[in-house]
Amino acid sequence: MKPCHSVNLGFIGYAEAFALQSRIVAARKAGAIADVLLFCEHPPVITLGRNGKRENLLASAHVLQQKSVEFYESDRGGDITYHGPGQVIGYPIIDLGAIRRDVHWYVRMLEEIMIRVSAEFGISAFRVTGKTGIWVARGAGEEKLAAIGVHLSRWVTSHGFAYNVATDLRNFELIVPCGMADCKATSLEKLLERRVLTDEVVPKLAQSFGAVFGFEPQDLARQEFLELLQHAEQLAQASA
Repeated sequence: MKPCHSVNLGFIGYAEAFALQSRIVAARKAGAIADVLLFCEHPPVITLGRNGKRENLLASAHVLQQKSVEFYESDRGGDITYHGPGQVIGYPIIDLGAIRRDVHWYVRMLEEIMIRVSAEFGISAFRVTGKTGIWVARGAGEEKLAAIGVHLSRWVTSHGFAYNVATDLRNFELIVPCGMADCKATSLEKLLERRVLTDEVVPKLAQSFGAVFGFEPQDLARQEFLELLQHAEQLAQASA
């Protein structure tokens, strides 16, 4: 089992989290830091992936401003999605080249992590052929419980997954989720018909992540990790 830093950043803006990911990716490429799994929640934000279509944003800039929802274009894969409070975001920054150089496999494993965690809550989640993420049966169709969008640079991963725990699902009406007109989002809280805290879910995701990728997650507090990262950056700069 390889060590992996597991860090819960708590509530953090999308732009700040992206900047932090970029720093970690650079340190990971330089071999100055071990693999990292970040968890966080974002204030309401809509992000458009590098292959996304702007017309899948249904709300005007004025409506977004009224609802205090930010908008960012992103270098991750996938189309358009919503992030907000009550949603657990996972950003794995790992050297996939040391594990398996297969992006398709990596995405399937991210799905596997969340399928396993859903099962721990008694929810039978599954994959749908041709659609990234995890789904649950709803009537004659299915609803999306979690989304995935990743980026790789020299086999170091960034971005990741968004698992709907207690998300305000009304905000998905501002977009065509994942660019699919028939896509409806759901949440763990809605499925279980009870209150679910993100703190219930994060440790399970970390444990499942470790089991799937062969890591031993080592919890670090946010400030402790930031100090570790700063030290790693200084080492990388000194050896450059």
